[in-house]
Amino acid sequence: ALKSPAFAYRAPWWLPGGNLQTIWSAKLARSFTGNAPEWRRQRWTAPDGDFVDVDFLLGAAAPARPMVVMFHGLEGSSSSHYVKAMAQACHEAGVGLAVPHFRGCSGELNLAPRAYHSGDWQEIDWILRRLAAINAQLHAVGVSLGGNALMRWAGEIGSAAAGVVRSACSVSSPLDLAASGEAIGRGFNRLVYTRMFLATMKPRALLKLRQFPGLFDEAAMRRSRDLYEFDNAFTAPLHGFKDTNDYWARASAKPHLGRVNVPALCVNAKNDPFVPANSLPQAAQVSRHVSLWQPQDGGHVGFAQGGFPGEVTGLAKTVLRWSLQHG
Repeated sequence: ALKSPAFAYRAPWWLPGGNLQTIWSAKLARSFTGNAPEWRRQRWTAPDGDFVDVDFLLGAAAPARPMVVMFHGLEGSSSSHYVKAMAQACHEAGVGLAVPHFRGCSGELNLAPRAYHSGDWQEIDWILRRLAAINAQLHAVGVSLGGNALMRWAGEIGSAAAGVVRSACSVSSPLDLAASGEAIGRGFNRLVYTRMFLATMKPRALLKLRQFPGLFDEAAMRRSRDLYEFDNAFTAPLHGFKDTNDYWARASAKPHLGRVNVPALCVNAKNDPFVPANSLPQAAQVSRHVSLWQPQDGGHVGFAQGGFPGEVTGLAKTVLRWSLQHG
């Protein structure tokens, strides 16, 4: 298998370093040209009676054309910059796009005594199978947390994945959750990114507690100052894990990449502030179906290109082009 896809990425000279490439791409670079993408939302009833909202790109392709399903990252949604970039790429290529929202991420609190987590491959499975029943040419892309969950799914179900999707791609995914969890809890990352994530995760956890009094230890959740402590108080107990260490170990996709049996691509910049380069999978740790693209630059879901202020559709187009090579 091709271990290093033949496309290069070089950061613009004016955008040095992983943090700047991450923050600039999310906040300031252009993620589409022309009109913003428009969505048609469907509400699906999950197997446990809860709901999941799926946004379909308006004006996209007919069922006879391929469809991309994109799983968002931590606290993401269809309004995330990387989703808008993929919407632009799909629109130009005449390809459909579906964006399922993880529980509670669509702007409305979900109904069940649970949220979402990095290893939720069962959720990925039923969503993909339902979409595959609509479109037989399905290509799955997961960003950050969504990509780890997607690759966890591909490793878990092995050869059965090929009956559901034509390809699977993860972008900037923390495939070794312990290494990434430790990295995001240190220094600049802790000051900036951890604070940003907890600013939305904690209020949502409190809403969940109002729904289900006594569901978790409120004081411990309020005290949490990093993702390790938050996952210990909230994510792990709600989703059947003993604690953060158990969650991060069992949810990580990296140990399962050797069992992936569908064309797969893992994209990780070596200067991603959240994902240490020394934690990235190596060729010997993945199956022959998995390609690894690990450019030096790009940051976390960054990969801005062009002149100031830059644009981020290049990565989406690259991922889409790679995906469509596989049927």
